[in-house]
Amino acid sequence: MQILIIRHGDPNYEIDSLTEKGWREAELLAERIARLDVADFYVSPLGRARDTAGVTLKKMNRQATELPWLQEFFRATIDRPDRDYKSIAWDWLPQDWTIEEKYYDKNDWTDTAVMRNSEIKKEYQWVADGLDELLARHGYVREGNYYRAERPNTDRIVLFCHFGVECVMLSHLLGVSPMVMWHGFCAAPTSVTTVNTEERRKGVASFRVASFGDVSHLYVADEPPAFHARFCEVYGKEGERCD
Repeated sequence: MQILIIRHGDPNYEIDSLTEKGWREAELLAERIARLDVADFYVSPLGRARDTAGVTLKKMNRQATELPWLQEFFRATIDRPDRDYKSIAWDWLPQDWTIEEKYYDKNDWTDTAVMRNSEIKKEYQWVADGLDELLARHGYVREGNYYRAERPNTDRIVLFCHFGVECVMLSHLLGVSPMVMWHGFCAAPTSVTTVNTEERRKGVASFRVASFGDVSHLYVADEPPAFHARFCEVYGKEGERCD
């Protein structure tokens, strides 16, 4: 089985849709995905993901199933140490979160004062349960830290969603803290992350990332990747956000 996790195109957050650049990215993405044999499409309920998916779906004359838990991971907010208001759980300054060793642990990352004072653990479990339910429908049932291949297959499914929730899904599949994923990886708009099953013994499957955040469909068309999800390469660089 193969999962393609796709981040939405360059966003216009004010209208929950895409910028002009985002629509170009979505068109180039559609050219890429339309060449593939896809069993099922799934999409976040948010507009920017639905609009991105819509270009591909129209080109392929297909439909997608909307999954609430594929929405961006921002319902559970935290008291970020350097702010006096609630913030999303996956945007901290490195000097603040890295001093707490528990954030690197796949089991203990929610066992800190900041995380205990939020609904983060509940929201994470909501996404994990939703993903496991989806995989079970496709023949792979969670069994501890691996998956039981009840109906092994080579189907390909495509998920149109968002960076934050993508990292949550990958942390669940790979058994790592999402804090490491959120702050150590960056998936540009319309990037494609490919995850495959590996069944090295009959009936026992695990998931392995073959590529993360691939934007080759943009490069071949001389379309530069959008900067969203990144922070300034050098502090104070014009046009790049630092916070």
